[in-house]
Amino acid sequence: MNPFAFARRHPIVTLLLVLVPASGAILALEEVGVDIVPAIDAAGIESVLDRAGSMTIDSLSGMAMAAEPEGQAHQEHQKIVVTRPQVMDVTITEPYVCQIHSQRHIEVCALESGYLQEILINEGQQVKQGDLLFKILPVLYQARLSAEEAEAQLAELEYSYSKQLADQNVVSSNEVKLAEAKLAKAKARVELARAELNFTNVVAPFDGIVDRLHHQLGSLIAEGDMLTTLSDNSVMWVYFNVPEAAYLAYMSNRAKHGDDERIELKLANGELFPHVGTIGAIEAKFNNETGTIPFRADFPNPDRLLRHGQTGTVLISQVLKDVLVIPQRATFELLDKRYVFVIDDKNVAHQRLITVEHEKDDIYIIQDGLDETENIVLEGVRDVRDGETISYEFEDPQTVLSHLKYHAE
Repeated sequence: MNPFAFARRHPIVTLLLVLVPASGAILALEEVGVDIVPAIDAAGIESVLDRAGSMTIDSLSGMAMAAEPEGQAHQEHQKIVVTRPQVMDVTITEPYVCQIHSQRHIEVCALESGYLQEILINEGQQVKQGDLLFKILPVLYQARLSAEEAEAQLAELEYSYSKQLADQNVVSSNEVKLAEAKLAKAKARVELARAELNFTNVVAPFDGIVDRLHHQLGSLIAEGDMLTTLSDNSVMWVYFNVPEAAYLAYMSNRAKHGDDERIELKLANGELFPHVGTIGAIEAKFNNETGTIPFRADFPNPDRLLRHGQTGTVLISQVLKDVLVIPQRATFELLDKRYVFVIDDKNVAHQRLITVEHEKDDIYIIQDGLDETENIVLEGVRDVRDGETISYEFEDPQTVLSHLKYHAE
């Protein structure tokens, strides 16, 4: 027993055990003429030693027990409680840090060069498909369109005149076909000039939210310059990386228990996003440097709460059906391995290695090493030794699992 613990539990016995040898040593030094303390009462010490010598061990023990307050007798051993593993359905949840992206996030660029004539939106504005966002000064393109339209009118007159002459057998039909081809070419050039003019009007390709404006009114814009970005936030794509072992466990659980999972999103403030997502994609290859594979979860975003570039935590919850469960505090660890004490039909405790498949709150889900018919030590694990016959109380496993508080020792 620890000497300090003994001293706390038996103060009187400890005092006598210290006082008697110390007094004897002082008397011995006094006899040989060594002056330890002035005016020592040798006669008094001798009488104390005589009384202590006449006291037996039993009388000392009685004194010590009499000194202890009633009802505080020390209990050397904790009560041993035994229970049994339980087969049940368990929901496990795995968290993964994630990046949130819009399902469509594009750069809105100028298709033609020119001066920025109009900005018809504000930063952060919600726009609809086809809404006019920017207008580039169209003077040059308007002039080109007018010139092409004039050429088309001239070609049409030539075609009409050639057709009249052909009807009068003045020119051959080949002349008519040539004029017709010139007219078609002129009309095509008109359509091209009109398209170039339309390119000066930058419109929204889909419903979304406008980001920061990169140019101000009157800026000289070159072809391909980015004017802003547009995000479609109706559905958000949430990307996260899953380690290889977790990926294999996820796929194994899917194969065993079906596609019975719940995908949730915890936001940066700790609150859960109100809508549930689905696994939208699992990429084709692992990243050899990190040992992970990217997943994508899709979340509806009808209130536009989520924005492109946010962060959060994806929570994947899967239901494991008919798995073997034991309390964590029924186990102990030796050299990075988990053990339990199994009690046989003769009340003998046997140390047993177990394999833990999953950990959740205060329970372990057992992969190997136990079955539901075996009794295991729940309380007093530290007082049990391998091969020892014990006395115990049995507690129903359902009652145990409904009152879990403590983790493994």
